[in-house]
Amino acid sequence: MNTRLSISFLLCLALWVPVDARAASLEGQRFEDAVRLANTEMLLNGLGLRGVIFIKGYVAGLYLPTRGSTYLDIAALPGPKRLQLRMLRATAPEAFIDALVGGMRKNSSEAELQQLDERIGQLSSAIQSGGAAKVGDVVNFDYLPEQGTVLTMNGKLLGQAISGADFYNAVLRIFIGEHPVDKKLKQGLLGGSK
Repeated sequence: MNTRLSISFLLCLALWVPVDARAASLEGQRFEDAVRLANTEMLLNGLGLRGVIFIKGYVAGLYLPTRGSTYLDIAALPGPKRLQLRMLRATAPEAFIDALVGGMRKNSSEAELQQLDERIGQLSSAIQSGGAAKVGDVVNFDYLPEQGTVLTMNGKLLGQAISGADFYNAVLRIFIGEHPVDKKLKQGLLGGSK
């Protein structure tokens, strides 16, 4: 009887997978395989590192209601989305703003930029209000269909929601568009696809 109990216990242990084992990791940053956003379970689509030569800026994770392998697939997905940045180095708000706005300019037409102009100003103000990003900070760019783009740092809301799916898609294009900020980062966020 004790042997049978021991074997049953060992089988249960072998089948038990702790929650942490379902997390993906890159550069020591752990991302859960799924998160809940706006009452929707979001799946981790992929992870990527933003780095230049030996300088590592952040690890990013993209969460979606359904996996996608191209920008067009992901932009067309209905429902909420999350792009999460885990900072690996301190960044002044001005540098963060310059990088985001520069990425939007590279991936948007003049007509699109005119439509986004006021909302780019809202994003800049929101980032400025958060101050410098420090090592270990977590920045979320969430898309909530009823509200728009919601920016948080370490769970604290920065500014107001920025309206429009077109704005969130412009943010996504910085990372996974035709002219991404980093090609390896794009590949990682798209789940390793090219």
